Order: sequence, then C-alpha cells, then structure tokens
Amino acid sequence: MTERIATSTGLFPLPDWAKDDLSDLKGHQKHDLISGDEGSELTTVYDDARKEVVAVQQDAGLDRVVEGQLRWDDMLAHPLTVHDSVETGGIVRYYDNNNFYRDPVVVDELTFDGDVANELESTAELADDVQAVLPGPYSLADLATDDYYGDDEEFLAAVAEFLAGEVEAFPSVETLFLLEPSLVENPPADGEDARASEAIDVVANATDADVVVQPYFGSLTEKVHAHVLDADIDALGYDLVTDHDGCLSNINEFGTTDSVSLGLVDGQNTLVESPETVAERVDWFEENTPVNEFEKVYLTTNTEPFYLPYNKFEEKLAALGEAARLEEVEI
Repeated sequence: MTERIATSTGLFPLPDWAKDDLSDLKGHQKHDLISGDEGSELTTVYDDARKEVVAVQQDAGLDRVVEGQLRWDDMLAHPLTVHDSVETGGIVRYYDNNNFYRDPVVVDELTFDGDVANELESTAELADDVQAVLPGPYSLADLATDDYYGDDEEFLAAVAEFLAGEVEAFPSVETLFLLEPSLVENPPADGEDARASEAIDVVANATDADVVVQPYFGSLTEKVHAHVLDADIDALGYDLVTDHDGCLSNINEFGTTDSVSLGLVDGQNTLVESPETVAERVDWFEENTPVNEFEKVYLTTNTEPFYLPYNKFEEKLAALGEAARLEEVEI
C-alpha cells in the first residue's frame, strides 16, 4: 500500500507581524540583509517566527515539518550568500518571476559553514519528523557566479561537496528535499546532465534520510529526467500544476523512482485548492501511471509558497494535510 505523506517544499512567507518587526530592525538595503551574523534582536524575531510556522504545519497535520527558511533573503542562493568565501554582487532576477536575489560571487574555496544546520537544530527542538530543505547542487551552481574555480565542472563539484558537508552536520532528519528548478529552467547540456546527476549523488550520499529531488516550474526534458533517475535518490518530484502532461509522459516513457513527490498545490496562486481536489489529483496520477506502485507519495506545493499571502499559505498547507487524511479514511 502506498504511503501518502503531506509535506512542503519549504521557503515560507514570513508571518505579517514578523515582516513589520524585521522592516523596523533590518531595513531594505543590501547592507541590511542577512549575512549570517545577525544580532540578538533579529535572532529573536526569527526564532519566534520559526516557532509559529512549525506550529502551523503541525496544526495542518503535515507529516514532515520544515524549518521554513524564513531567514533566507536570497531564496535558494542563501547557503552561499552567507558564506565567508562569497561576495554578493548585483541584484539578479530569480528565474522568470518578479522576485530577485543577490548574485553570490564565489571568490575563495567553499569550506564548511553550518548555517543551515544551526537552523535545523532549532527546528528539531520543536518537532519530530523534521524535513531538511536545501537547493540542489545544480541549481545553486546555476544561480551563482564562479570567480575562483574557473571551470564549470569543477565549480559544480565544489558546490556539491560544500552542500554534502552541510548535510553531514544536520541533526537527524526524516527527509531531505533538494530543490532543483534550474533543471527545468536552464537544463544542463550534453555531458553536463550526467555531471548534474553525479553532483546530486554526492549530496544524497551524505545522509541516511530519504532524499527527494524536487524540480519545478515545469517538467524535465526526457534526457535530464533519465539522468536524474541515475542518481542515488529515493524520490523524484513532479510539478503537476505547471505541466502534468510532460511529467506523466516522462514517467510512462522512462519510469521513475520507487517513491515520488507530487506538486499538487499551486505555490504561486492565491486560489486555495480543496482537500478533495488535492486527493483527486493524487488518484488521477496513480491511475495514469499503471505500471508503478509507489512506496511513498509526497503531497506538496509545486513551488516554494514564499509568494503567497500568509493566510493563503496556511490554508494551502491545511489542504495538503487534510488530503492525506482523506486517503487514510477511504482505506
């Protein structure tokens, strides 16, 4: 019997009160953004906000609880932008949407940092069944600028080793989501696609947790999909909101992992899906992949829900949690 697990991709919107408090404390200029050495006042706000979003997930009935990445000013680039070997350059558009991040320019060796591990330690004190969230190595390298390694292959390998070192410092977690939108938005070329798979392997092999690679903003090309399946991962994610036909075609043509993660709830649209609609989407997926009997199906947003108003974000998490419980009742 397939186990349905309600979870999220992380990267949450800040609670409204926290936005107001941080606006007063941080400001909005480049020098005001998170650098990894914020003082006690900022730390207190983030600690309180983390407690709130953990409670929101628990109240929603999610099976995996994430930290929320509320400190991440720079979306997926955060693990680099706070690193001592990285200088932040100009403001760059985050893919094709209206969000931006500081260009992380790597100017020295990427050594261990531990910033994300510290966040997870705090989360593990608040919840069981913790899920870690990181940018995947291909996406993080794609979003960054290399001014040190001087070779794309070497740079990707260095980013993968850096992320693996961060993962090794994590407290015990149930699941690790590696977010890989660049596999869709800027797919690797011939040769690079195999290296992207190898880089994912490096990070996945640093943990005993179940590892989920979550692309989004569309479906993978056939060749990239095949190469990602070569990686030593437990589940591959599919953005069914943006391109369900492309995702289904990949699975039925080339197969997939023993478990899958399904982007069922729109992380960029304020229309809130009902739990029944979410459950029906899972049923549709399983009915249309008849050769697959999955060990686990992760029910999640298709993208990070950072874009949503906070109240809509809460409602969408609740829909995911209830959808998983609906399936349990039917059984």
